[in-house]
Amino acid sequence: MTDQPLAPRRASLELLRAEASDELSVLVEERLRDGEDPWDFMEDLPSVDELVVLTLRAENIIGDGGKRPSATRNYRVLRQIALEYPALTRAVWRLLGSEPHRTWSAPMDPDAPARAEAS
Repeated sequence: MTDQPLAPRRASLELLRAEASDELSVLVEERLRDGEDPWDFMEDLPSVDELVVLTLRAENIIGDGGKRPSATRNYRVLRQIALEYPALTRAVWRLLGSEPHRTWSAPMDPDAPARAEAS
């Protein structure tokens, strides 16, 4: 073993999407087993591409020592994901706020908890 940090993940988009699809399937099955109606929760789940972006973002945060990113750094990280994986650009823009009604997307805005407490 070395003291070198882990190299960034360089998986193909197809593999990342397959992993995300599997994860979403597990989430859906879990909620169905809990008796939830899919009409009530399916719209609230991220899309496969959004989950891929969230995973890549999480890996970047872990690679940076787990520090919560500032709004500026968060934007740069998401923009870099869109540059490295052009097919994910629409998902990146949705996560940056073009669909603010998504209940799970609030954590993408690092200042959201502070604004919510101030209201």
